[in-house]
Amino acid sequence: MGHQMRNKLRYCFYLLLTLASSSCALKKAQDFSRSKYLKEGYHLVWADEFNENGLPDPKNWTYEKGFVRNNELQWYQSENAYCQNGLLIIKAKQEQKSNPDFILDSKDWRKNRKDIDYTSACLITKDLQSWQYGRFEMRGKIDISAGLWPAFWTLGVQGDWPANGEIDIMEYYQEKLLANIASSGKNGKPKWFSQTKSITELGGKVWAEKFHVWRMDWDSNSISLYVDDLLLNKTPLADLDNDHQKGIHPFRQKHYILLNLAIGGMNGGDPKNTKFPNQFEVDYVRVYQK
Repeated sequence: MGHQMRNKLRYCFYLLLTLASSSCALKKAQDFSRSKYLKEGYHLVWADEFNENGLPDPKNWTYEKGFVRNNELQWYQSENAYCQNGLLIIKAKQEQKSNPDFILDSKDWRKNRKDIDYTSACLITKDLQSWQYGRFEMRGKIDISAGLWPAFWTLGVQGDWPANGEIDIMEYYQEKLLANIASSGKNGKPKWFSQTKSITELGGKVWAEKFHVWRMDWDSNSISLYVDDLLLNKTPLADLDNDHQKGIHPFRQKHYILLNLAIGGMNGGDPKNTKFPNQFEVDYVRVYQK
């Protein structure tokens, strides 16, 4: 057998060992995620581990597009989201583009901005994946620079906002974490059940440099929101009925997931001194049910 042939065989054998090792590690991770909460009666029903480099899985995610809500500064576009080294990266960029929806003298803030100054991404499972009740979990790392507004949240599949219900499992802006739940109050305005936690109290920049686990436990009795097993908000479903559009209970229906990195707007603050590009990193998103 020639020297080159022996080298090729060695390389193929090494490649097979590497692939087998990687496959074994992935299987162990998947088995762990499935069995993690078995003692509490939970079984993994859906997950995205973001282990394949490239675009996020189209079976799980679509994207919001354009200017969407809250007078935020970013233009949402799918190209600002990608998977790399086992992480979903949602990248916020400072870049100027023309607003294709611009209309001179429009009263709609989405259309009266001539230019786009920032871009980012919002991934959603709407019309692809949705669940009623369960344990929703995300491991991620957020940047706490001024003007950034990352979020891991859900919306109900039926009804107009806020009657469809909103659950902010993780939301950050202006030096605080928020754990929010909203239904429809009188005259259709949102009725908020909110709790906040100071980033300084959690550990400030040192805390934000690490990955953390945000979790929601949602059943027919209540919604509980956590960060690293620290309970931030627990609200009974009996308090969350709609005062407006009473035919829909916002949290006795399926919800879909959203992951986004917003900039500025009504709550995000001023990003002018923040370094761009910036990013929200997600290790995994998992849904368990009993």
